[in-house]
Amino acid sequence: MTNQKERQKQFILSNNMWKVMFELSWPAVIAMVLYGLNSVIDAIFVGRFIGETALAGVSIAYPLSQISVGLGSLIGVGAGSALSIALGSKDKRTQERLLGNVNYLSLITTVFYIVLGLIFSTQLVKVMGGEGEALALGDSYFRITILGSFFWIYGLAGNMIVRAEGKMKSAAIMMGIGLVVNIIANYIFIVAFDLGVEGAAWGTNIGMFVYTLIGWIYFGKGYASFKSKVFSFYRDKDIIKSIINLGMSSFIMSFMNLVQAVVVFNALSKYGTVADVAFYGSVYRVFTFLLTPIFGLMRALQPVAGINYGAKQYERVISSFKIFIVTSTVLTLPFWIVSMMSPNFILGLILPNQTFVGTQLTYFRIYMAILPLLSTTFMAMTFFPAIDKGRPAAVIGIVRQLIFYIPVMLILPKMIGVSGVYYGTFAIDSVIVLCTIIMIKKEFNILRSKDAYTHFQI
Repeated sequence: MTNQKERQKQFILSNNMWKVMFELSWPAVIAMVLYGLNSVIDAIFVGRFIGETALAGVSIAYPLSQISVGLGSLIGVGAGSALSIALGSKDKRTQERLLGNVNYLSLITTVFYIVLGLIFSTQLVKVMGGEGEALALGDSYFRITILGSFFWIYGLAGNMIVRAEGKMKSAAIMMGIGLVVNIIANYIFIVAFDLGVEGAAWGTNIGMFVYTLIGWIYFGKGYASFKSKVFSFYRDKDIIKSIINLGMSSFIMSFMNLVQAVVVFNALSKYGTVADVAFYGSVYRVFTFLLTPIFGLMRALQPVAGINYGAKQYERVISSFKIFIVTSTVLTLPFWIVSMMSPNFILGLILPNQTFVGTQLTYFRIYMAILPLLSTTFMAMTFFPAIDKGRPAAVIGIVRQLIFYIPVMLILPKMIGVSGVYYGTFAIDSVIVLCTIIMIKKEFNILRSKDAYTHFQI
């Protein structure tokens, strides 16, 4: 097994970069598409079998439920980045003690999240713009996801560590099993037992429990490419600091998405109707699902860039980013074209009994228009932590939401109504893509100077 682990690392360090990208990416893309299907399937079950008001309530609560995903990303991206660098630099101590620190962080964050979440759940759903029946349904959905939050946090973190090893096929299989369980549980709880939005939440919790269980088996049976004790507990300040620093950009991105959701759903509640809230919830889930191929490539880029950076192969680091950008853009285009040409069909999967008017279809197309260019931004969010620079990625997330999103969403809908949400989002993301390109070019220059210095020393 040791030889197999070493071959995987050497493959990333020395093989043709296009081949490395392909071998790592296709299972990673499949894994993220499967993960993205979780939220889409939840929406389809709720929209088809419960109703529009229930979908509005779940749509309002859904961003809150993603807090646990943000915490899982914080730990998983941070630990994965630290692991990739440790594998490249042959840092055995970090490798051997990593999982114990991940266990410690997962447990601590879960305890705080459950206590605070249950205390303030109703107030948080109100802050999201929840009112009346949508508030009650959203609160019920959110509280149940809180109860299962450990499995959301640890399951996602563990899977990200597997991806950081470069074992994308194993990660995809884990996600696929979790998805199948989630679909079966949703059908049983929502359709067979008629448990409503509570059934949707419990179904997802059960899927995440299975996801976590498979992760425990993987680490416990010694399949990892580093020495791991599945239920060990360590509190190493240097490793925890590294995990938090490298994973913070991912958490900030998740948290800022929550901030975005707060201002958007409040604007929709104030200037629109329950139907507008349900429609936006559908558009947002479709949009997020169409990004999943990019998310998959992000996860594949992380070990490639991280391991090569740890080995001081800076030109390969630059090459990896360029190749992954091109691939993610090309891969996204077919799905984007279909959605732009047939929005009625796409939206009808979630809201089958609704006839979409021309204005709604225009909103959908405006929201989707920037999608092919977003691969630059999302790849940068992975690229910077992978090369031990979490701050630039954090800056991208903070600037997008605090500097641009909140002011625009407070002003534009007030001036032009619901359409301001869609036009404003397009304008903001266009500016962020341009800023990201400038930051990446600057980082390339720094890496090239390091590469020249390394060769000079040799």
